Amino acid sequence: MDDIREFIRSLPKAELHLHLEGTILPSTLVELSRRHDARPLTLAEAEALYEFNDFTGFIESFKAVTRLLTGPDDYELAAWRMIEHLAAQGVVHAEVYISVGVIYMWRNHDPACFEPIFAGLERARERGKRELGFSLYWIFDAVRHFSVPEAERVFRKAAELRAEFPSIIGIGLGGDERQAGSAPFAALYAQARAAGLRLTNHAGETTGPEAIREALAVGSERIGHALSAIQDPDLVQELRVRRIPLELNPTSNVRTGVCPSFAAHPLRRYFDQGLLVTLNSDDPAFFGSDLASEYHLAHTEQGFTRDELRKLAANSLRASFLPDGEKAARLDRMETNV
Repeated sequence: MDDIREFIRSLPKAELHLHLEGTILPSTLVELSRRHDARPLTLAEAEALYEFNDFTGFIESFKAVTRLLTGPDDYELAAWRMIEHLAAQGVVHAEVYISVGVIYMWRNHDPACFEPIFAGLERARERGKRELGFSLYWIFDAVRHFSVPEAERVFRKAAELRAEFPSIIGIGLGGDERQAGSAPFAALYAQARAAGLRLTNHAGETTGPEAIREALAVGSERIGHALSAIQDPDLVQELRVRRIPLELNPTSNVRTGVCPSFAAHPLRRYFDQGLLVTLNSDDPAFFGSDLASEYHLAHTEQGFTRDELRKLAANSLRASFLPDGEKAARLDRMETNV
């Protein structure tokens, strides 16, 4: 048991579907509460905030936890703890979603509110690079059910800041798919691409395969979740031929009630059919997992061998938005050292 866990930790891998706010552990939440609340949360009270039974409950838990991110120092702390935990799992690169749409919404749409917060995030990123050799890109995530104008605000800010901060690599569209698809955001995706931003999208998590087709139609380069693609063999074939990277999150899907078990997740079927699949943890503090645990569950629940786990790790680097030369160098080091 310990041997396979050490093998997984030794794999140099990337985390490509991770929400910064979803990495805040109850212990960190207590620390944040001590900063801001007249009566700080106890650890037990903090842990209770992470309890939910379905996707709607998860959204409410997410809101309750992130209310304590109020200033740049809070975001810096959250980002640094995230980086420390990722590095301890053998993660060498991460592309992390920031819920910029939520930040704007909670701060009364003040256009000046974000830059100080982002400065805090950048301090953590730079520290991670300096002290741990860790590389990190930011993806600005809009909330699809907040409306198109709200998403435009998020994507425009990503384009504005990218010239100064190349760590801003792309945009994404999260939120509740049941309330809004991807088609209304097609023009915004085209504008983001023209601005040099990479395009990600949550699709097929709580909806059918048509949502994934819609996400592809607006230009999405990577698809988060893609749980329902398995229902459409033609779509699976298209994803394989086009080499569309899939950011899979099995434990997340189980905990939000959209997949019955890790063993039932289509990860294995996608992998065996030659799709470019990656394993990710999504909101690990909420789901009681992390990336190393996802690899371990792939081994114990779906029979992934060591060689197959190595291929998943290689997929994560191939599917990243790292420059091609850096990808190749990292993949060469993987073959040499693992």
